[in-house]
Order: sequence, then structure tokens, then C-alpha cells
Amino acid sequence: MNRLLSIRNLRTVFHTEEGLVKVADDINLDIAEGRTVGLIGETGCGKSVLGLSILRLLPPNVSIEGKIYYKGQDILQLGEEQMRRLRGKEIALIPQSPSTSLNPVLKIGVQITEALQLHRKLTREKAEGATLELLRFLNLPEPDNKVKEYPHQLSGGMKQRVLAAIGMAGKPSLLIADEPTKGLDAIIRIQVVEVLRRLTKETGAAMLLITHDLKVAASLCDEIAVMYAGEIVEHGPAERVLKHPGHPYTRGLLASLPDNGLKPIPGSSPSLVNLPAGCKFHPRCAGAREVCAEKRPPLIKTNGCLVRCMFVDQGGESQESFCHRGLQKEAG
Repeated sequence: MNRLLSIRNLRTVFHTEEGLVKVADDINLDIAEGRTVGLIGETGCGKSVLGLSILRLLPPNVSIEGKIYYKGQDILQLGEEQMRRLRGKEIALIPQSPSTSLNPVLKIGVQITEALQLHRKLTREKAEGATLELLRFLNLPEPDNKVKEYPHQLSGGMKQRVLAAIGMAGKPSLLIADEPTKGLDAIIRIQVVEVLRRLTKETGAAMLLITHDLKVAASLCDEIAVMYAGEIVEHGPAERVLKHPGHPYTRGLLASLPDNGLKPIPGSSPSLVNLPAGCKFHPRCAGAREVCAEKRPPLIKTNGCLVRCMFVDQGGESQESFCHRGLQKEAG
């Protein structure tokens, strides 16, 4: 399977008055053509920053080191004009918070049409026709009427579909979906999941799905990478990561879900300004040993996954594949 995106030794650092904040630290990740990779973890772990690093959409006080290869080309070496041509056309973002991502004073039809004109170089008339086709493809009710409405007149799920339409305007090879189901109720969440599933299946686009919702990740992803305090602590096939998690943090995330008894992970995530030495998770880990506070563990290959734990083969109970069942139950 051909690699579409390869991230190598990526480090994204915010330069602040409090000090250097390593939001993404030594990230290595591959996304193959047509595959969906989920990036999961608690709020503030660096998931969204990683997505924005790929698109180079970060403020001036941020430095990015490492390599990001897209179709074999290191996009960190591109000029700004070249990068602008890449965004939207080759790599598209479906941002979180649809209420703030859409222009409140423009009708949604205008916003989609402008994206189509920019990326596909269509005439106004053809772009308007393509807008309706996109909205029908995304199962937006009454698209002929909805294109005349403003964002505030749409539900959260409808706004998310509009963002998906804008994201697909350039027929990108890679979609970055940032928390696409955040803040949506269960029914709307399932509808958005089906929209994303159809997008990737029928267009062949690869997707980086950034989410804290494990059930959504289980439903959509071929692979899952788990982030904690700016680094990837586990990565492997989605079913294996969710059914047989190797890292204690991944096991904690699964145990904290309602289906598994709502057992919270002790403590809280560390400040990215003042990270603990050694394993970043050791202050919260019930199985931590003295060496965990002294030595940063490498990613160790075990059972088809990469796990950042020195004692990965010595702990952890298997989890049932509850995610698939749970999402199907909600859909029913």
C-alpha cells in the first residue's frame, strides 16, 4: 500500500512567556492511500496541533522541526505560495466548531461555490451546480433551499456537512477531520459518521481523524494512534488497539467509558511547559516503577502494535471490542 503522508521526527514547539511548550514531540506517523487513521487522546494532548502542523496553519510563535512528506515531497520545505496551492486542493481540513468555522454573513451556497471556483476553476454557474451535487451526496435535506440559508439557520449536523462539502471541493487526496462530532448529540453524531464513511469510501481519500470519541474512531478507522502529552504512546490496527490495548494510558481511556464502568484515570494530564522526566504517563500509572521516572521508553513493537512502555508485555487486561457494538446500538 502506497504511503500518502509520512511524518518523521516531527517536533512542534510553542515559544511562550512561560517557556517552550512541546505540543508535538518526536512524532512518526504514516498514512497510506485510502486509509483512515484515528488520532485519539484527551483534550490538550496535541492532536489538533499535529493536524495544523501538517497544513502549516500555526501562529508565528511556533517552530516546526522534522519532516512531513506528502507524495514524497517534504512540505515543510515548500514556499508559502506552493503551500497555499496544496491546502484545500491536495490536503483539506474539516475544522472543529462548525459554528465558528463558517462565515456567518454569507449564505452556505456562496461559501461552497467559492471553494469550488477556487480549487476546480469552475465558472459560477457550474460551481453552483456542483454545490448542489455535493450537498445531495452528503444527504443534506432540501439542498436547493439550504444553499440560500445562513449558517445560524442550520443544525449542528447540517453545518458539519457544509464544512465537509467545502473540504471536498478540491477533491483532496487527504482529509484532516478535526473533532467532527464534538458537541453533537448521539443521533447527529451517527449521521456525521456515516457522511465521513461515505466520503472516504466513494472518493478514495485518506483521512486523519482527530477525535476524543473512541466509538467514532472504532467505527471509521483502519488504524489508531494514541497521543498523550505531545507524543504517540500507541499505534496499530484499530481493532487490535481497542481490543488488546498495550499502553496503560490506552487501557485507562477504555476503562473510563460508560460501557466499561466509568473508571477515571487517576490524576490529570501534565503541563506541557513542565513535563515529567522519563515516561510522561508514569505519575498516573498504577504499574509505574522507579525506572519509569528516569528513562523515556521507546516505541516497542508488540502484537502488531507500537507501544511506548518498557513493561508492555507484563500488564493489561484485554478489552472487549465494545466500541463497534456500542455505536451499532446507538444507530439502532
